[in-house]
Amino acid sequence: MTALSVLDLVPVRSDQTTGDAIAASRRLAQVADELGYRRYWVAEHHNMPAVAATNPPVLIAMLASATSRIRVGSGGVMLPNHAPLVVAEQFALLEAAFPGRIDLGIGRAPGTDPLTRYVLRGGSAESADEAVSKFPDYVEDIRTLMTTEGVELQIGPRRQPLRATPSARTVAEMWLLGSSDYSARLAAEKGLPYVFAHHFAGEGTAAALDLYRSSYQPSPEHPEPRTFLTVNAVVAETEEEAHRQALPNVQQMIALRTGAPLHPQRLVEQAEAVEMTPEQKAFGEAMARRWVVGSAEQARKEIEELAMEFGVDEVMVHPVAGAMSGTDARTSPNREATLRLLAG
Repeated sequence: MTALSVLDLVPVRSDQTTGDAIAASRRLAQVADELGYRRYWVAEHHNMPAVAATNPPVLIAMLASATSRIRVGSGGVMLPNHAPLVVAEQFALLEAAFPGRIDLGIGRAPGTDPLTRYVLRGGSAESADEAVSKFPDYVEDIRTLMTTEGVELQIGPRRQPLRATPSARTVAEMWLLGSSDYSARLAAEKGLPYVFAHHFAGEGTAAALDLYRSSYQPSPEHPEPRTFLTVNAVVAETEEEAHRQALPNVQQMIALRTGAPLHPQRLVEQAEAVEMTPEQKAFGEAMARRWVVGSAEQARKEIEELAMEFGVDEVMVHPVAGAMSGTDARTSPNREATLRLLAG
C-alpha cells in the first residue's frame, strides 16, 4: 500500500480571513495526523490573495504543536528569498522542539512576483539574482550549519565557530524540490532526497526522476535515492461531486497560468456561477486530467497506478476541494473528506 502525505498552501476562500484559513489548515493537519499520513508540508508563496502560506517555519511550529506524530515540513522554503543562516537557525530550532518530525524542503524558485521578490531581498535585484546563482552553495551552507558540530570559520587571524543552534542532537531532514531537471541533478550530486512538483508541472516527471536515480551519488545520511510524487486531489462520494468541488481551484489555476487577476478562492456555488469561455473550459479540463479527481475507489486506484508508474512508495496529495456556501469559515470539510476517503 502506498504511503500518503499532504501538501498545503493554506488556501484563503472568499468567506475567510487569514486567521480562518490558518485554523482550517490546523484542523486539516490534525485529521492527517489521526489518519496516519506520513508527513504534512506547507508551501511558501507571497503576495497572493488566495494563499496564506507565506512563512513555512511559522506555520510548521503551529502545526507541529497541534499534532503528535506526523512529520511536518516545508514544501518548500524558497531559498533565494532568505539568508542560509536564517533558514538553518529556524529549522534547527524546529527540530530541537520536535525531534525526528521536521522536514526542510528547499526550492530555487522565488514563489512570488518580481516586485515582492525585490522587497524580500531588501530592495536589491542584484542580491536576488546572486542568490539564485549561488543556490548550490547555499544548500551546502544550510546542510553544514545544521549539523551537531557546525563549522569553524577563519576570520583574519582568528577562528570562530558557527552553528545554527547551540546544542543540536538531531538534524531536520533536507529535501530538494523542483519542477525541472536542475534540482534533480543537484539532489543527485549532493546525495539528498528529491521531490518533483508533479502537481504543478504535470509533465517531465519520469525524466526528472530517472535522471535523479541514474546519477545519484550516495551520502552518509542517504545511501540510496529517495523521492516521492505530488498530485492535486479532490475525492468525494461520487465522481460528479468531486469535479464540482474541484472547480474553484481549476478557475484559480486558469487565472494563475493565463495572467488574469487573482482573487480569494471562490466557494463552489460562486465558481459554478462564473461564465467560462470555451478556451478556459478546455484549458481547465486539460489541467484537471492530471489531477486525481473522483470517488474514493477511483482515487485510490489512480494513486496506486501513479506510484507504480513512477516507482515511488509515497504520494503527497495536495487536497484542493472547494467549500460550499454556509461552511464554517474556520474549517475545510471537503478537504478533510478528501483525506478521510483516501485513507479509507
